[in-house]
Amino acid sequence: MTGAPEPLDRLHPGLVHHIVNTLGWSGLRPLQEEAIEPLLDSSDAVLLAPTAGGKTEAASFPLLSKMATENWTGTSVLYVCPLKALLNNLLPRLETCTAWLGRTAALWHGDVTQPRRKKILRERPDVLLTTPESLEAMLVSTNVDHRAFFSGLQAIVIDEVHAFAGDDRGWHLLAVLERLERVVGRPVQRVGLSATVGNPEQLLTWLQGSGGGRRQARVVAPHLRDEAPVLPPPGDIQLDYVGSMENAATVVAALHRGEKRLVFCESRRQVEKLGESLRAKGVTTFLSHASLSVDERRRAEEAFADARDCVIVSTSTLELGIDVGDLDRVIQIDAPGTVASFLQRLGRTGRRPGTIRNCLFLAVDEEGLLAAAALLLLWSRGWVEPVTAPPEPRHIVAQQVLALCLQEHRVGDRLWHEWWGGLGPFGTSAEPIVHHLIDEGYLERDGGMLFIGPEAERRFGYRHFMDLTAVFTAAPEFTVLAGRTEIGTTNPSLLTEEVMGPRRLLLAGRSWQVTYIDWSRRRCFVEPVDGGGKARWGGAGAARGTSYELTRAAREILLGATPPVSLTRRADAALTQVRGDRAELVHPDGTVIVRGGRDTNVRWWTWAGYRANATLTSTLTTVADPLQRPTDTCVRLRDDLTAAEWKKATAVAADQLGLPAVDARALNGLKFSATLPPRLAEATLAARLADLDGAVAVLKEPSRFTILGQ
Repeated sequence: MTGAPEPLDRLHPGLVHHIVNTLGWSGLRPLQEEAIEPLLDSSDAVLLAPTAGGKTEAASFPLLSKMATENWTGTSVLYVCPLKALLNNLLPRLETCTAWLGRTAALWHGDVTQPRRKKILRERPDVLLTTPESLEAMLVSTNVDHRAFFSGLQAIVIDEVHAFAGDDRGWHLLAVLERLERVVGRPVQRVGLSATVGNPEQLLTWLQGSGGGRRQARVVAPHLRDEAPVLPPPGDIQLDYVGSMENAATVVAALHRGEKRLVFCESRRQVEKLGESLRAKGVTTFLSHASLSVDERRRAEEAFADARDCVIVSTSTLELGIDVGDLDRVIQIDAPGTVASFLQRLGRTGRRPGTIRNCLFLAVDEEGLLAAAALLLLWSRGWVEPVTAPPEPRHIVAQQVLALCLQEHRVGDRLWHEWWGGLGPFGTSAEPIVHHLIDEGYLERDGGMLFIGPEAERRFGYRHFMDLTAVFTAAPEFTVLAGRTEIGTTNPSLLTEEVMGPRRLLLAGRSWQVTYIDWSRRRCFVEPVDGGGKARWGGAGAARGTSYELTRAAREILLGATPPVSLTRRADAALTQVRGDRAELVHPDGTVIVRGGRDTNVRWWTWAGYRANATLTSTLTTVADPLQRPTDTCVRLRDDLTAAEWKKATAVAADQLGLPAVDARALNGLKFSATLPPRLAEATLAARLADLDGAVAVLKEPSRFTILGQ
């Protein structure tokens, strides 16, 4: 009697041959083994593994086997990523694997040239690597016969799926996938690849879209079956307090010489300042962030991959799975906004045999120290944020209806919702949005058919409606050029503010003097100078602030909790100082209302996060100061508030929560909000600013009044 076949035996023999002989692998990793059965059986799946866990091969090996065994033709697999740089990085790997079976892979995104696109349309690759925005552009383009091109589509792999699911790009991706399935005329297998998330089953349900509950689905995460994860030894996760960015540069320059170091910062301006300081100290330094040109980033990443004794300073652009070579150390300035981001960054190290994962936190101020300690406390407990889609994506519904009319030229005014198969907000509940699009001229209706109207042409028609294909808003910036070489982009305010003497910019870690500004084409020309440059960028959209969980963890730190990592003497002393300075703002048995002291305002120290505090502010209108911007940690109350008024206001508040007030200017960050009735646009943003659960949790806690100085 023979036993069950080995997982490897289910793969195509030609593929197995190359796995063993070309790659030299003696076997597959657990994730790769366990993904074979569900993927060969056409199940939807989410494959979870830490960074560098072999997720790409876990998805591609079974799908390429099916492609060969079932003789798929045309473009049968789409590989979707959130970043063009990640696609560029993955292409050689997938080209190699497809070539083993006589198949092809190709790249399609915004930087791919027109001649290359025409070749792809003539000679359809078996695997196409792309972004959701490029998929949308293909569907609406008059140059692409989307029905013919996608006719052979069988499976879609979504890499870094958690990066999509938590924002509007996820809603956009799901809606585009539903339209693709209708174009193809059959269900298409969906495979998501992700680092560890707090709610993998819910992420899988989200990924399935309208097919959730109707198609087979599996979460494949062998590492989660093990016992509690073993944390790196305390000495390999270290927290230091350095007090300034200049001191951070001194520490980075002095530590781990001869090694390759990746430093993460939380803003482009921090990246520029630290990069400039490191270069001034003679450290070979490269930079990566979203406002550097594609060529500038590519040069930096390639040089860093080939170098040894060097540093690359980056925002989250290098957080995802882009290969920057053999990395020795990760250094974090202050703290990332989520535990999930930290796990991604930590996973950049420890990839070589005999090495372990490591991260050094350098806090440049007290807030950064508290945030880092709070994050490490949650991480040490194995907690990771659940990934949840933003509520009420009405603006994406409007965008999708317009995109569908571009794609099909005209759509039945009673049949449009069928294109999304009953996917949540894209069903008949969106009728008021469609009526508004018609009333405002974005759509025209004639003979029971909908088609693009003059207002949509006016607002989005530029460059063949390209602005309609992306759901994120890019801030208007000026392109910076040194001769003919593009360096990156900068905030227009740096070009308009009054300055004494020459106008200088800091970009790519170097100072540049502005020599000419082309206002009509939004370009400025520069030449290198020795120093004095300034960096500035503005963010679009409403601030999200810190989460309830991370802010509560900061409260625990102030109450005496300490993460089980290595703290330097400086960090330990600074934490002790912070705890002493803020002792009156926390209490183990509930929240604190503080009057007096250095602050003349009355503040309710909730430690509940930005969104919960915004919800509380809009709910407690009789006792909260109306002229305030909520913070992560507290809500400002009326100066004349009495204990009796407080008790009365909070007694029923948990049952009467109000959504946060919305500043009309904040709607500019909600792309396509202009296509909605104003009340629906404001309601959409208000729902996203709210944390009802966090607000209720705080209201259920006892609160005590403290009067300082008495």
